[in-house]
This record gives sequence, structure tokens and C-alpha cells, in this order.
Amino acid sequence: MLRRVIGIKFKKGGKIYFFDPLNIALSVNDGVIVETARGLEFGYVATEIRTVDASRLNHTLKPVLRQATANDHRKLRENREREAQAFAICRKKIATHGLPMKLLNVEFTFDVSKIIFSFTAENRVDFRELVKDLASVFRTRIELRQVGVRDEARTLGGIGCCGRELCCATFLSDFVPVSIKMAKDQNLSLNPAKISGICGRLMCCLKFESEGYSKGCGDGNGRQEQ
Repeated sequence: MLRRVIGIKFKKGGKIYFFDPLNIALSVNDGVIVETARGLEFGYVATEIRTVDASRLNHTLKPVLRQATANDHRKLRENREREAQAFAICRKKIATHGLPMKLLNVEFTFDVSKIIFSFTAENRVDFRELVKDLASVFRTRIELRQVGVRDEARTLGGIGCCGRELCCATFLSDFVPVSIKMAKDQNLSLNPAKISGICGRLMCCLKFESEGYSKGCGDGNGRQEQ
């Protein structure tokens, strides 16, 4: 069975999610309002409408509710301003509670039914009192989400050793497993400083050419067998 789907992205470098376009005429980069598990969200069309086998979909398709209006764009800008204010407030609360955590990002759902605070920490953090404190200030649902160092790099962005913006912060929608074997197969220096990204983990780009160096595809120097 085939289903019509459209790809929606919610942030730069983020994952693309499939939605049901219904009968709405949409083009790439159009702003849209969609229904998600978190509530109403503002996203951007990342791929044209196409058909896919329903067996590829691991979830029930939620609909695109409408193309974003001028009021929707205005509300999005207001939410971004609120996020900046919430970021400053949360940082002060973290300092007040003396919690060993680094706040990375604050995200309001479009309908402001929830605020998500993303942070990094070396260990698990008991933030129950912080959640209560934040809920009393913002009077809505609060979620604190601990993320890893790769997510931190994606959120903060930066320039890689290649001189270009980080892959994870621009076009890489999903993190892929990267192994030291990939560096060995490509005859790269195993010096951690040379094969690690700014996140401290192996560079994601090691995966890009790994298939060309895999066993049976080359002579170990990147040359293809004839």
C-alpha cells in the first residue's frame, strides 16, 4: 500500500519527519503547522510530496494542518523571544540550586503547552526542585532533557577542521555509528586530535567514504579494484 507523504524539518540540521500533506499545496521551504506528539509545531517543508510504501512508516502519519500564516510567523518570532528570556531565567535558577549542569537550549512548543530545556552534565542530575521552580515561573509543562556531547555540538554549531560548518549542525539529520576501524581502513592517523570532532567523539565524516574502503572494495589506499 502506498501513502502520500511530505518531509517536514523543525530545525536546521534536524531530522526529517513524514507527515500527511492532505490536499494542501506545498513547496520546499514553506512554513507549516503540524500536529505532533508534543502538540502543535511550526516546521518547514524539507521534501516534496511523494509516495512511499506504508511498510516503511513506523508510526501513524499525523496531518499537516495548514500552511503557516502571517500570524503563525509572528507567533514563532514571539516564541523565539520567550525562549531567550527563559534561557536567562533557567541559567539563574540552575546557579541558585547549585546544579552541575550546562544549559544548552530552550524550546517552546508552538502552542506553548510545553517548554523543553536541554542540558549536558557529566552525571545524572536531580533536577526535581528546579522543575518545580521553573513550573511556578512559566505555569506550563516543563521538560528537562539531558543530551550528549554530539547533540551539544549540533546545538552550538561551529567550524570543523575542514574549515566548514559542522555536518551535524547543517545537513546531517541523524547521527550514524562511527568506529575507529573506519579511520584504520582509510589509512588515517589514529591520533585522537586528528580524527575527533569538536565534540570529542570520532568525526561523523569518517562514515561518508567508509564503504569505498571496506574489505573487498579497494586495496587499502582508496584505489578501487579493477
